[in-house]
Amino acid sequence: MVVEPAMNEREKILTRIREALTVPAPRPGAHPGHPGTPNPPADPASAGAQARRWLPKVGDTLEEQLALFAQNAAGLKATFQLFNHWDELNAALLALRDAENWRRVASHQTELSAKACATLQRPVCWTDRGYDVLDLEACDVGVTSCDALIAQTGSVLVTSRSTGGRALSILPPHHLVIARREQLVADLPAAFALIQQQYAPDYPSMISFITGPSRTGDIERILVLGAHGPRKLTIFCL
Repeated sequence: MVVEPAMNEREKILTRIREALTVPAPRPGAHPGHPGTPNPPADPASAGAQARRWLPKVGDTLEEQLALFAQNAAGLKATFQLFNHWDELNAALLALRDAENWRRVASHQTELSAKACATLQRPVCWTDRGYDVLDLEACDVGVTSCDALIAQTGSVLVTSRSTGGRALSILPPHHLVIARREQLVADLPAAFALIQQQYAPDYPSMISFITGPSRTGDIERILVLGAHGPRKLTIFCL
């Protein structure tokens, strides 16, 4: 009897790759066991209905969706706080400013972000007015609005148009999002439908789903926050 020598890890990986290459890839929407069809519908509503058959379930009421968003955000190591009045939000802003000793703020001109900056009473680098990159790098926090909050994933949907450019939500070490309850959407299909409704056919140059603070586990599978962007994400919702 001939005994085959044991394969090392490299050979095992290469063997699996060779085996995978012999199997034709299914067409999009036609994966075995998936509810899609060989030719996915062009209608976004129909596509969203199909996607919801295999995406995680989301509650029907606003209260259920807010609770789910809060649960998902906490699991992602983001901070989510819900307020009933501006006075409550203002008090939380001042407490956060003092706790982290913010000296300079970066933001853009929207009703929510401008009002938050007025409360913070710190010098502001306005990224939608033209700015020096070194000024933005010196800011302790980036205060932005958003396009939507997504209950299903705990994500914040932003674009280069809704958040004062590309760098504001990425460069400062702390990203603070000011949102309203009515900006909460249930799931990813609803978020994509919102993008299409709001921007098509002239889409922004950057569309991003921010799901927790920046993180990586590349080195020895140790989770490190802030590797490629903000190490803190705070979401204040009215």
